Amino acid sequence: MSHFSTELRTKAEATVALYPKKRSALIPLCHLAQGQDGYLSEAAMEEIAELCGVTPAEVRGTATFYDMLHTDPVGKYVVGVCTNIACMLNGADELLEHAKTRLGCPVGATSADGLFTLEETECLADCDIAPCVQVNHRFVRTTTKEAFDQLIDELASGQRADEVPSHGTLIRVERSVGLQAQPEQIQAERTATAKAQAARAEAAK
Repeated sequence: MSHFSTELRTKAEATVALYPKKRSALIPLCHLAQGQDGYLSEAAMEEIAELCGVTPAEVRGTATFYDMLHTDPVGKYVVGVCTNIACMLNGADELLEHAKTRLGCPVGATSADGLFTLEETECLADCDIAPCVQVNHRFVRTTTKEAFDQLIDELASGQRADEVPSHGTLIRVERSVGLQAQPEQIQAERTATAKAQAARAEAAK
C-alpha cells in the first residue's frame, strides 16, 4: 500500500519518468512527500527509495544534507531567525532569545501546542531587512520583538494562512506547461541520445 495519496503517487511516477536516471528524481520526490506530511517519514523515504531505485539510507543521507528537508516532525510553522553577521549586528541574538521565550521552546524544538518549530539559520539573503526572519521559507520581515509577537499571534489565529502555508508546501501553483512531455517523446529522445553517444565513442576508437 502506498504511503502517498493516489494523486501524489501518480505525480511522483510522472516526475520519475522525466529523468534519464530514476535516482535524479530523489530530491523532487522528497519535496512532494514533505508537502503531504510536513516532513519525511520513514514510510515516505522507503517509497521514494523504491521509486528511484536506491536504498532508504541513500534517501535519508540526501535529505539530511539539506536544511529545507526534515526527517523528524516539525510544527505547522518553522520559524527561522538568521544570526549571521549583518543580522547579529542588528539584534538577531536578542530577537532569537525573545523567540525562545515567546514560543516556550529552545532552538531546534517545537512549541507545546505543536504549531511552531524554532530554528537558528545562516544567511537568508535579506540583509537589508535585518535581523531576517522566515516562516516556512517565506520572508516575513519581522525585525522587532513586538513585530515578532504580532506575527506569532497572527499565524496562530490563521490570519496569515494565505501568505504562509503549512510547512512542506513550497509552491501553491502547479506547473501545467513547460516541463511536461509525453513518455513516448522522452523515450525517443533518450534512445537518440544513446545512439549518438555510441556513435561518438565508436568514431573515437
